[in-house]
Amino acid sequence: MSSTVTTESPEHRALRATVAALGRRHGPDHDRDRLWAEAGALGLLGIALPEEYGGGGAGLSELALVLEELGAAGCPLLMMVVSPAICGTVIARFGTPEQRRTWLPGLADGSLTMAFGITEPDAGSNSHRITTTARRDGDDWVLTGRKIFVTGVDIADATLIVGRTTATATAATATTDTAATTRTGHRLKPCLFVVPRDAEGFSRTRVDMVIDAPEHQFELVLDEVRLPGSALVGDEDAGLLQLFAGLNPERVMTAAFAIGMGRYALGRAVEYARQRQVWDTPIGAHQAIAHPLARSHVELELARLMTAKAARLYDDGDDTGAGEAANMAKYAAAEACADAVDRAVHTLGGNGLTRAYGLAPLLTASRVARIAPVSREMILNYISHQSLGLPKSY
Repeated sequence: MSSTVTTESPEHRALRATVAALGRRHGPDHDRDRLWAEAGALGLLGIALPEEYGGGGAGLSELALVLEELGAAGCPLLMMVVSPAICGTVIARFGTPEQRRTWLPGLADGSLTMAFGITEPDAGSNSHRITTTARRDGDDWVLTGRKIFVTGVDIADATLIVGRTTATATAATATTDTAATTRTGHRLKPCLFVVPRDAEGFSRTRVDMVIDAPEHQFELVLDEVRLPGSALVGDEDAGLLQLFAGLNPERVMTAAFAIGMGRYALGRAVEYARQRQVWDTPIGAHQAIAHPLARSHVELELARLMTAKAARLYDDGDDTGAGEAANMAKYAAAEACADAVDRAVHTLGGNGLTRAYGLAPLLTASRVARIAPVSREMILNYISHQSLGLPKSY
């Protein structure tokens, strides 16, 4: 199947129409839990998960489409980026049969959710500096470390935690040599563990964010959290592959989230510009208003095409190509979204900063797409090194 995307299939157009109708029913003032439940019942949350576990058997292309359309209706579900896209994908591809039976049906219908913890206070975007460690203790694993900016831990049944471990590490080695090994990233290998919400030693503190979103951010502390051997996802020696299998969908879904947000802001601005009349014509007739909005439409459409390409490459099994395209899509979508929101607010003038029109909160929210899950500068680093072959400065 070709990875070149030019037009959408009739099936994708029908799916967009279905999701758009759902979004209109709920709207910007939606109840997050009700929308999540209905999306799960309609098979939208699990659309990319395997059919044998209650999913739709489709791909990331369809899941990204769902999130974009919900965002365009003003009711994006941020946990879709995390629970079905990252965690569901990793477990479906690499989980044990028991892990798949335990988690995938619930992730598909929305009755179970899973958070994802990778970012740490002192590591930032450098995954090689992750200091959360796991050591073997008999048949168990013991995790120690901290995570920051973990979404939805309070509503998640478990969190997929990224830690570092070695097959031969002993308790003494893990406690005395952790700093040296995790700073360099040479000895300890990244692995993923399912940590139940009520695990002993697993605590959370809500991060006080300005963003007004139903899904909250948390700092996590893992204080000698003991887990059974079955908590390890996949192969200990293939942890890096498994980690990036989840990060590519994360970037694609973040792009879809940003495109949906940008479309929503642009739609509100266009509606206002058509109706708002100061002199003899609506303000949308003036090029100073019309041209910035037209540019945003172009930019969002271009970002949408790049996102579709990234999702298709991932669905076709081209992880390397998907990695490049997913980073490009996330960059393009974040820029298009931030500009669309800024132009929309400017179009409304003072009304753009009122609660009644609902655009002002997006000024903050749109910045998230430029920052998370990886900053635009780190994406440009990736493109310059991986795509252009330029040397690294770090």
